[in-house]
Amino acid sequence: MAGTTLDSGGFDVGVEVKTFSGSYSVLIRHSRWYLTPHGPLTTRTTVIGGGHGIVQGVKLLLMTDTHVPHRAKDLPEQLWDAVDDADVVIHAGDWVCVELLDALLARTDRLLGVVGNNDGPPLCARLPEIATAELDGVRVAVVHETGSTRGREQRCAARFPDTDVLVFGHSHIPWDTMAPTGLRLLNPGSPTDRRRQPTCSWMTAQIDDGQLSRVQLHRPAAR
Repeated sequence: MAGTTLDSGGFDVGVEVKTFSGSYSVLIRHSRWYLTPHGPLTTRTTVIGGGHGIVQGVKLLLMTDTHVPHRAKDLPEQLWDAVDDADVVIHAGDWVCVELLDALLARTDRLLGVVGNNDGPPLCARLPEIATAELDGVRVAVVHETGSTRGREQRCAARFPDTDVLVFGHSHIPWDTMAPTGLRLLNPGSPTDRRRQPTCSWMTAQIDDGQLSRVQLHRPAAR
């Protein structure tokens, strides 16, 4: 992983992320990402806007459980358009193929992603189990699995006490609830495998002045 670089679009970012094989330190300065292995497992990300304070007016795109190419050859065209429009793209795991990660990185330079239970060694070598970021004062965490629906809010609030928004996947079922602590839980569903849902789906949201707003569930347009 040493020497891996990614254009950060002018953001300064300090990161520590946890992976299956170890932890990595990321230092982003002057619009470049540098990823190198280091010490004990931790999970920490901070996003700061180029010397002018916290990133402001952030458009988010949330997706998970893409399962390409097992469930679809590619993402829906509408979702790719949303990738191009977003400031930060979040993927909560079960990519299945590493080529989709590379394709997303070619379209966005601000990607917050984790691995899922269906992701093999190539993806586990590049992505953490948990990723966190602070965006315009909102503390965001991403993880693939959160367990059963029963007691989910209380369980996640205990596991992520310093988080405002938790994005997760695994179930392919859209979810939007609030824990008693104020933690917002969001699952955008799957854009390629609807299972028992009416259609496939993904989410968009906006962060302004430290508040999450405009959370919207999107479904592919009928052909």
